[in-house]
Amino acid sequence: MSVETKFKDITTATFARKKRNNEKLTMLTAYDFSTAKYFDEAGVDSILVGDSLGMVVLGYDSTVHVTMNDMLTFTAAVARGAKRCLVVADMPFMSYHLSVEEAVKNAGNLIKAGASAVKLEGASEHILNVVKRCVESGIPVVGHLGFTPQYLNVLGGYKVQGKSAQNTMFIMNQAKKLQNAGAFCVVLEMVPEESAKFITEHLDIPTIGIGAGRYTTGQVLVADDILGKFSEFKPKFARKYADLHSIISDAAAKYISDVTNGNFPSVSEVFHLDDESISELKELLENNNNECSCSK
Repeated sequence: MSVETKFKDITTATFARKKRNNEKLTMLTAYDFSTAKYFDEAGVDSILVGDSLGMVVLGYDSTVHVTMNDMLTFTAAVARGAKRCLVVADMPFMSYHLSVEEAVKNAGNLIKAGASAVKLEGASEHILNVVKRCVESGIPVVGHLGFTPQYLNVLGGYKVQGKSAQNTMFIMNQAKKLQNAGAFCVVLEMVPEESAKFITEHLDIPTIGIGAGRYTTGQVLVADDILGKFSEFKPKFARKYADLHSIISDAAAKYISDVTNGNFPSVSEVFHLDDESISELKELLENNNNECSCSK
């Protein structure tokens, strides 16, 4: 008995084809079912379940507090909403650093939760071994270079990377190592446009830029930034396409006012008993009062 497997419209092969054809790739983060559904229906190529959820959803000051359980929960929610696009899940801090075996197990659990691929940061010898073993195990991998948020404390803050020819070459060599290890794509974060262009032109696999200029194969932004929902700060490279902060605040204020003034709910927003049930309820209430009087 054969079981038919339905593949998504967008796969790792789509990424490779767009790189060959010099077509742009689009990626957005999402952390919940409905947002993933809307982005998927809009036609985005890929949704990243980013560990940025630590800040924009869970209220942490950085991504390092995000756990595997967090990522599994949010990945599953996004996967249920995204029917056609490629879902990439971030591997959170310390989920792939202790051993290759543990890393592959954690990556596999994210795939079981619904991800099509996983993303990890850096290109150390250990990371390259993790990438190789994941790919050998059937788990597609996206690399992440330049500014790597999980290394925030080592980098000394939110700083642009690759700001010299030497540093650009270092990042390119890292990217080539990830490519050779089997990564099908590399995210370049907060690097000069010229550096990202140079790296992109010397790789066979596509690059996805975030704060990396106009010449990467594709772009990724955080959903809460493009929707204007996260107002604590706005990165230079983020473009706001909506103002959900104002919309949500205004809606809540109107709701509070309507409840306070008795304007919500209205007659059309409530349910009613029929006349027979109302009469029965009155009779039951009267009988209950009589029983209470007799017991005194």
